[in-house]
Amino acid sequence: MKLVTLAFKSIANRKASVLLTLFTIAISVMLLLSIERVRQEAKQSFSSTISGTDLIVGARTGDIQLLLSSVFRIGHANNGLSWQSYEYIKAQRGVAWTIPISLGDSHKGFSVLGSDDNYFKYYRYGKKQSLAFTNGRAYHNAQEVVIGSEVAKQLHYHIGQQIVVAHGMGNTSFHNHDDNPLTIVGILEPTGTPVDKTLHVPLKAIEQMHSTSHRSTTHVVGRKHENHTHHDEHEHHHDHSEHNHGALDSEPGDLIGQPKQLTAFLMGFDSPLYTLQVRRNINTYKPEALSAIMPGVTLRELWGMLDIVEKILMLFSAVVVLISLLGMLTTLLSSLSQRRRELAILRSVGARPKHVFALMCSEAVLITALGSIIGVAMFYIVMFIGKGVLQAQFGIAISLSLLSDYELMLLGVIMVSGTAIGAIPAIRAYFYSLNDGMSVKV
Repeated sequence: MKLVTLAFKSIANRKASVLLTLFTIAISVMLLLSIERVRQEAKQSFSSTISGTDLIVGARTGDIQLLLSSVFRIGHANNGLSWQSYEYIKAQRGVAWTIPISLGDSHKGFSVLGSDDNYFKYYRYGKKQSLAFTNGRAYHNAQEVVIGSEVAKQLHYHIGQQIVVAHGMGNTSFHNHDDNPLTIVGILEPTGTPVDKTLHVPLKAIEQMHSTSHRSTTHVVGRKHENHTHHDEHEHHHDHSEHNHGALDSEPGDLIGQPKQLTAFLMGFDSPLYTLQVRRNINTYKPEALSAIMPGVTLRELWGMLDIVEKILMLFSAVVVLISLLGMLTTLLSSLSQRRRELAILRSVGARPKHVFALMCSEAVLITALGSIIGVAMFYIVMFIGKGVLQAQFGIAISLSLLSDYELMLLGVIMVSGTAIGAIPAIRAYFYSLNDGMSVKV
């Protein structure tokens, strides 16, 4: 304890250089923990977005692109799949349930997802958790909409309020469906997934809005739509093709029903054996080019692609930690020659060379420990400030939980490294005290 007290007093006597060293160590610890926490939470957020789904089926494209566009609302699907194909695959043996998904519209920057009653019945997230309502209920007709918790929070929406959906994704919309207002009938509980930032409507609402828009614009643009160009009056992008074909192929006298195309659909099976069989059949489906992916397998492929990025980030933070510890070494070594008189005084009052060695090691450990503590505090402050941005912009839910075992291990590695580096000036101080004795030799 006397050595620790003496080490504290010695550090306080050199507070200017020590504070700079503490700051660099704290910044490096904060950076290292932040990168690790965001990395882990990103994986957790992605993995918990969908649970209990055996297959995701969409138009032929890359597996990762299909997963990101249909589940995470990242990127766009190149094409849609026909309703006839959906009905055919849905009727295959072993299929327990399906959830059709139609994307392509938005509301004030939030995605609009068209589906049916199976969405609220079978969709699972996290550890096979069902969707639940904070207020209200599921939609019952084409004039109703259910919104996620983030939509309600950010736009201050409530049950009974009427809203208008628009064509286009993100903050860019090309045509408002003013003639088809929707009434909010339900607000979902927070899930920490893209569901929170999504508006959910029945498939018939999607078809009704697009059919109405088609009829209203036909009087203006005439037969130009027969070319099926991507630059129609709504200026749909290729990722909205499910709406283009569904609306533009409809004749004025057609009854409004299910959409002619979907973005994708989710599938659950009675047995894993059916999953593999149906997946093979879908991937070789002759009427149109389709892809069937297994979410868990595709997520592992995604993490494999991002593995090099994770390693680079960890290497970068490790280099920052190393630089800060080398800064501490430089500070201790540069002050060592100036402290030879101090060490001689300690020897004159009874300190032995081993005591001098222990004192120098104690100083290094204290500086590293204090820097780590300040770094952990800064880490929690940064996570508290940044968690809203990460949730809103990237869908990553950050938890302000206690440090994990791995994070504690990282801190332990920093402490051991700081102690090892501190031993270098301590060894030099040990030999100084042996050579100088109780007086400084010039």
